Amino acid sequence: MNASFAPIERPQDHPSVRAAVEGSIGQLTLADPERRNALRIELALDLEAAVADALGGGAEVLVLGADPPVFCSGGDLDDLVAPRASLADIGRGAAALRTCPVPTIAMVDGPVIGAGITLALACDVIVCSDRASFDPRLLDLGVHPGGGQLRELSRRIGRQGAVALSLLGDVLSGTEAEARGLAWRCVAVDELESTALGWAERVVSRPSSAVRRAKATLDATIDASAEDAVRIEMDAQQWSMEQEWIPERVTRLRERLARRNEP
Repeated sequence: MNASFAPIERPQDHPSVRAAVEGSIGQLTLADPERRNALRIELALDLEAAVADALGGGAEVLVLGADPPVFCSGGDLDDLVAPRASLADIGRGAAALRTCPVPTIAMVDGPVIGAGITLALACDVIVCSDRASFDPRLLDLGVHPGGGQLRELSRRIGRQGAVALSLLGDVLSGTEAEARGLAWRCVAVDELESTALGWAERVVSRPSSAVRRAKATLDATIDASAEDAVRIEMDAQQWSMEQEWIPERVTRLRERLARRNEP
């Protein structure tokens, strides 16, 4: 049976998520620390709006962080007992990240719990601090994992890892998450932001349409046959080589190489 829910209107400034675009880098921050950045419908809608606003403001890469001490504590317990929105609507923030046409980086500092892991996994890359932890724990409440969490976990850490975390209740520290491939890097707390923004700056130094097409190609070929993947990549590579930025970038590379070889 499909439940009906009252519509929830959100202010234009999406208060539970801060958003800013600087130098084509969109920085999104979960900003509801009093509720431990719980994945309430308000935060989900604010995050969806913030992603759209950042892209509309010219962002070519998104970095998702959170006000401490918790990255995201998962679903709100009150909403679990008395839901105020559908699961699909609560997943709208993660869906906006998952379908984003530009690279997305989750910058995880502190615990990420339950459905919060789905939010981090919706980003292309996770970088975490050494005080991060990853704890699905949904089945402790008898709640089945959702939002694509099992699929993404198994893709990143394999079926055994997905079973260990989701079914057996194991918890990974930041360093363990890096070792198993759940996070790409685990760094000291004071290096977390500089690491994420360093990657973001590298993204925006590249032709934006080439980066976007490469991301689309990656997604299109991840489950494709080898033959289809080669064809799709070759078409995209041919397109890139016909773009106007190639001569200029080759010239700049030659100049850099020449300076390195100067006596």
